[in-house]
Amino acid sequence: MSFIESFFGLIGDLTWGWALIPFLVIFGCFLTIATNFVQFRYFKRMFRVLKGDNQSSDPNTISAREALFVSVGGRVGGGNIAGVAVAITLGGPGAVFWMWAIALVGMATSLVECTLAQAYKRRQPDGSFRGGPARMIIHGLGKDYKWLAVIYAICLIAAFGIGFPAFQGNTVAGAAENAFGLNRWITGIVLTAGTGWIVFGGMHRIAKASDIIVPIMAFGYIAMALVVIVINILQVPGVLIDIVANAFGFREAVGGGMGAAIAQGLRRGLFSNEAGLGSAPNVAATADVRHPISQGITQSFSVFIDTIVICTCTALMILLGDVYVPGAEIDGVVLTQDSLASHLGTWTSYFLTIAVLLFAFSSIIYNYYLGDNALTVLTKNPQASLVFKLILMAIVFVGAVAPGATAIFFFSDPMMGVLALVNLLALMMLFPILRRILRDFDEQRAAGVHRPRFDPTKFPDLDLDHSAWDHREAAPE
Repeated sequence: MSFIESFFGLIGDLTWGWALIPFLVIFGCFLTIATNFVQFRYFKRMFRVLKGDNQSSDPNTISAREALFVSVGGRVGGGNIAGVAVAITLGGPGAVFWMWAIALVGMATSLVECTLAQAYKRRQPDGSFRGGPARMIIHGLGKDYKWLAVIYAICLIAAFGIGFPAFQGNTVAGAAENAFGLNRWITGIVLTAGTGWIVFGGMHRIAKASDIIVPIMAFGYIAMALVVIVINILQVPGVLIDIVANAFGFREAVGGGMGAAIAQGLRRGLFSNEAGLGSAPNVAATADVRHPISQGITQSFSVFIDTIVICTCTALMILLGDVYVPGAEIDGVVLTQDSLASHLGTWTSYFLTIAVLLFAFSSIIYNYYLGDNALTVLTKNPQASLVFKLILMAIVFVGAVAPGATAIFFFSDPMMGVLALVNLLALMMLFPILRRILRDFDEQRAAGVHRPRFDPTKFPDLDLDHSAWDHREAAPE
């Protein structure tokens, strides 16, 4: 067992330890420049997906808005509440600035990976779509690279499909126990039953559940943060100045100064928004859209919501209060809870607990879909999906009732590091294809086409599923 732990520890050191974060930063900057700052050029267009009438007329498919909320539900989690607090504790207020910076370049990375996942998606017998980095590798790079897709699929199942649901179950049960005194067994049973009801309903039920849960949790959390900001409006300019000053070492808040701010900001930002990790493209590929770039723009917006909006809400609630003391060590969730309570009262601890519950539950159902989608790459046996659903429910229950059991899922972070490197390698090799697809979109927009349409016959050299783009007039975006 010690050998296995050491092996995965080595993988973690080789990925997250030194290679992956600089790679993600540099690659994100490259994509931003190479696409002529596409995330800023089409920033205004991102908000169109929130329109209530932005739905597909095809009942068998997922709309762009539903795909957005599923991915937001997966990205937004403990990292937005506890992770931001840890970043500020270890890196000072300047860490927030570097979280913003990595989110802005990560928006380009997410746009690219989700666009390619859309382009190479496949229509299923029931009319829905499946896609993601694994299929992108198989159909984009060729069958000679199927071994790379297999590695990606295995890592995705191990990290997102098995490991993380246990941690999320533990988070839900722990929060319910601490705030409401609920026995972990009760929480475990309810959580497992709810998870089973949604995942056995397939992607449509996942999308419908996210379409309800995510807006409630996101807008509720943002509204609470806005109340705090309004109450402390005169202090906001000073806090923003402190964030920038600390980010560049002009005002050192913690040991390590600027270096600690950069390290913590980049690391926590990447963990939070998942840009470049290859997870969100699995959901992005399910959407019914008129052009791959449209879904890329939508998923870029998901990164913006996660980090620029929700993480900033947490940061301001902490920095506008008097609980945070530079250099003092305090648990991440506790720091956020105590800071919010200092502004609005102790009742907010219950509100924050409910927010954690919703964040964690939305992540569980998101993680299930990622694992199930990866499983279809490894086997076509329909019984495999049933077995995976049952395993997921068991893992969620065990994670909820036996918090110490989550220690056996130590392989999750190293596996996520490997799948991120595989995803980034594929993106680099397929970047010329992305530029052609982006050029097609840009040219249509320049010609006055308000809603560009993707025509796969313009790309005869690519292994695309033409049936996935038939009758795209039905798609709203």
